[in-house]
Amino acid sequence: MSDTLSESSPSRSNSFQQVLDSFLSPAGLPFSELLTADRITRIFARHKGLFGTHGVYSTAIMVWSFLGQVLRDGKEASCQSAVARVMTFCKLNGKKVPTADTRNYCRARAKLSVPALRELSGEIANELEEAAEEDWLWKGRHAKLIDGFTFTMPDTEQNQSEFPQANTQRPGCGLPIARAVAILSLATACVLDAAIGPYKGKQASETALLRTLFGSLKPNDVVVCDRYHCSFMLIAALMKRGTDVCARLHQRRHSDFRRGRRLGKYDHLIIWTRPQRPKWMDKTTYEQIPETILLREIRYNVVENGRRTQAMTVVTTLLDEEYTKADIAELYGFRWNVELDLRSIKDTLNLGHLRCKSPAMIRCELWVTMLGYNLIRTTAAGAAVLHRKRPRQISFTSACQFILSAWMNTACRQLEQQKLKVLCQTLADQIAACEVGNRPGRVEPRVIKRRRGTYPLMQQPRQVLRDRLRNNTT
Repeated sequence: MSDTLSESSPSRSNSFQQVLDSFLSPAGLPFSELLTADRITRIFARHKGLFGTHGVYSTAIMVWSFLGQVLRDGKEASCQSAVARVMTFCKLNGKKVPTADTRNYCRARAKLSVPALRELSGEIANELEEAAEEDWLWKGRHAKLIDGFTFTMPDTEQNQSEFPQANTQRPGCGLPIARAVAILSLATACVLDAAIGPYKGKQASETALLRTLFGSLKPNDVVVCDRYHCSFMLIAALMKRGTDVCARLHQRRHSDFRRGRRLGKYDHLIIWTRPQRPKWMDKTTYEQIPETILLREIRYNVVENGRRTQAMTVVTTLLDEEYTKADIAELYGFRWNVELDLRSIKDTLNLGHLRCKSPAMIRCELWVTMLGYNLIRTTAAGAAVLHRKRPRQISFTSACQFILSAWMNTACRQLEQQKLKVLCQTLADQIAACEVGNRPGRVEPRVIKRRRGTYPLMQQPRQVLRDRLRNNTT
């Protein structure tokens, strides 16, 4: 990879090479060409996001340091720790060392372009999707997993204004909360795109956010989603784009396998009729939606040791009988992967609670987190190809830990070229060796053993509680 980057002529691209080496050093990983210096320069320049070309806190340094923050947790994720890493980086590379003051760092971090970060993250994920091996796909088709999640953020006036806390919490006692919807690849586990909005309010539902992401779905894709997205309007809109859908039947819809065209046991074709126009849809758009759509409905049983047998009813636009009932059941069964992927992002990369104190920086932190996640998934995919495995066999948490272990050595290039190649090859071998555990039939209760503390939950604003303590002491 270093040979590829050394051919880049723009001087501003040279600093990005050090950023990239911290992830995809010259180890010969197959997907290293997905993130090049020219690409980053091109995207940030298009969004007018290049800054600090001759200063310490350049765009490259800020992307590198902010990625280091979101990939770490605890004290290592603080701005002070990030500044310390930048100081070490500059000292080892003979550059001007900044002061330990975090104010300049925070001001430079605020200049990072959110649209540029989103485009960079999405472009890397989409090109990795196009380069996916044939056996990573489902029946030769690209399956996209869709699900929503929420995350909280610091309780500041700005965050509360744009992302208000839940109605069930008293003023001053809750945290601002945002809702997000993400599109992930079944083949590579990368985040292809995402949208965020307030937890409550007009057009703040998961379905409304998903409609803003239709541009990230391509013809011949197969969308796999839960019952929340199983609606006539959504399915009809995706069918119009040439995208197939596989979703669990919404709990409010009744199924009757005695009707329709029978294809097999608990497998038939049905017709859905267009409902009344919803309030959020204009009349012109409503009239363009077909009055009826033809769907396929199947029912199958999920049998697991130690659990009650569960009947699953799934509807899909995959009408061709070349896709058997077992194939469709298998496809919907893959939907659980999106739950695991989002859990990895929220737990390992701390997306459950972001740290920034303004909505603009919350969006920036979100997309830097997604960028870091996609870069690690890219590295894991490269290791998977070298060892003839699938990306989803590789543990995301382990891959993140191995990358962080060699972060400064590869970024500062303190090792000789030959030793660096050996190190990177060793890291690739170690990443590929850490597979996700396969424990069929595992049942775990949703309880915790360790008590988090004996302090009660906040029921009144902090200032009220402080005044009460002062009055009691006097």
